[in-house]
Amino acid sequence: MSSIGQASLLVSIPVVAAGVGSTVAVLRPPSPRVVAGVQHFAAGVVIAALVGEVLPDLREEGNQGWAVVGFAAGVALMLGLAAYGRRADERRARVATRAAAVAPVSLLAAVAVDLLVDGALVGLGSTMGGTQGLIITAALTIEVLFLGLSVAGELTQLGMSRARATAICWALGLLTAVGGLGAVILLDGASAAVLATVLAFGAAALLYLAVEELLVEAHEERETTLLSALFFVGFLLVYALSQ
Repeated sequence: MSSIGQASLLVSIPVVAAGVGSTVAVLRPPSPRVVAGVQHFAAGVVIAALVGEVLPDLREEGNQGWAVVGFAAGVALMLGLAAYGRRADERRARVATRAAAVAPVSLLAAVAVDLLVDGALVGLGSTMGGTQGLIITAALTIEVLFLGLSVAGELTQLGMSRARATAICWALGLLTAVGGLGAVILLDGASAAVLATVLAFGAAALLYLAVEELLVEAHEERETTLLSALFFVGFLLVYALSQ
């Protein structure tokens, strides 16, 4: 199978997962506590994928300087998107006739970038072949599934219609395919330095999503032992898959 065909097959899994998660969320809207639990779980999955797969690969490649450049660029982009999103949300909230229907721009922007990066990581994983590519795909599929559930649940809680929330999440899910196929096409034959830069950029975006979006949103709900434990359940699940 060609690299594009293999990437298409693998990346279709998280795309469907995003749609399934969002559809479940709008058909049976989860409670705020369930959403917080999902966010804890997804954050654990993301961090485990970074610690277990992406970051060790970066260290083994030995392109530390390029990795630092890529990571810094990823951080700068995510911080810029967050700042822009906050200003956009404030402007829209002032002029909106129904404040509850205002979409959380900063969250959607961060999720969109995350899904593009997820897709790129799946695409890169497909070129690695063997168990490693499957582990990356499995870990990111779990994250995308629960991310779709979380985002759709939050959108419906804000007063958005079920159809619109589902459509937004399906569209976001398709960005995973864009990232995956784009990575395979654009990075085919790329040097180790370029690959290290891209992987580090993706690691920064994923880390930002887990720490500054998923966990921050999750902690708006009253913390309990079970909610905290779900973070470690997600982490341990992906850690076990990587063995």
